[in-house]
Amino acid sequence: MLVLLPPSETKAPGGDGDPLRPAELALPELTDVREALLGELIDLSADPEAALAALKLRPTMLAEVERNAGLTTAPTMRALKRYTGVLFDAVDAGALTDAQWARAGERVMIGSALFGAVAADDPIPAYRLSAGSRLPGRGTLARLWKPALTPALVAEAARRGGLTIDLRSGAYLGLGPVPGAVTVPVQSVQPDGTRKVVSHFNKHYKGVLAGALIRAENPPHDLAALAELAATAGLEPEISGETELTLVVR
Repeated sequence: MLVLLPPSETKAPGGDGDPLRPAELALPELTDVREALLGELIDLSADPEAALAALKLRPTMLAEVERNAGLTTAPTMRALKRYTGVLFDAVDAGALTDAQWARAGERVMIGSALFGAVAADDPIPAYRLSAGSRLPGRGTLARLWKPALTPALVAEAARRGGLTIDLRSGAYLGLGPVPGAVTVPVQSVQPDGTRKVVSHFNKHYKGVLAGALIRAENPPHDLAALAELAATAGLEPEISGETELTLVVR
């Protein structure tokens, strides 16, 4: 099984791991692209005004630029703890046992504009780069990543076998889509019975599902088993297509 999570703009600071070694991250075939982006992001940070503009940051967020300047020397921490926010709060990585951390490393990857995708236990520094950013002299990050990331993820999914469950948001799906992956939309039921796609809080429900997938001793082997696991986690799943499981919020 392969579970793909979106990243978050916010990152936990600090860390106690050694500085980043790009070639030692999961999917080492992405190393060349990662190193090119790292170099460009560090160089961009030498011009704070240009960096703020390229990263679409407010002047009050200059610390994010300064953090990017030290990407290759900063301490690292495991990716599942580095990313913060609604989805990762619901996963609750701080409560994982050693055995569950091992499962997370085997099952979960997190999308990234800077790294393409990283394993849950890959050590990474805090950084700022989003899927919609445009670095000077480059086109979109999707144009850069898609030719490398899609084949890497497809090969990784085949190596692992079982379901590929893609919980990434649209912008990160665009960096490297995986054909045939299970997607999980979240819909709320309106008073008149119609449904509306949940935006912000879909991250919470996807985080609950991701946490359940990490903690399950045996991964689900098909959509029916995935729906059963989701229900056990307190969610309301509905199989809505051959490769789609909708989470219903009432």
